Amino acid sequence: MTTREGSMPLRSEHDIVMCRQTARKLTQELKFSLVDQTKMITAASELSRNTVVYGGGGEMRWEIVSNGIRQGLRLHFEDKGPGIPDVKQALTDGWTSGSGLGVGLSGSKRLVNEFEIRTEVGVGTCVSITRWK
Repeated sequence: MTTREGSMPLRSEHDIVMCRQTARKLTQELKFSLVDQTKMITAASELSRNTVVYGGGGEMRWEIVSNGIRQGLRLHFEDKGPGIPDVKQALTDGWTSGSGLGVGLSGSKRLVNEFEIRTEVGVGTCVSITRWK
């Protein structure tokens, strides 16, 4: 059951910074370990940058979720950009559609407990990540 949720725009470098700060605040409220905080903040930073740079901007939605006695943080990064034509290729370390290092999606996937991509060419992309405490 979701206890809290919210959203924020992702359109600029400032929004990326605000996204990181929001992820930090939420992971601290959930009393994540410092390592787990860092993993979630890093993934949020990478995915928010992808949303702005490759998706043309969008939003991050967040929710605090629970599964029995466990609590977690779920973040959704959604854009109405060009979509990802080949998700398998996009998740390959070193592959980039731009000038990045090619570790954003694949690196983010390794940092979280749950990772899901919904994408359609010409419609947009939503990447959802969850980290459990």
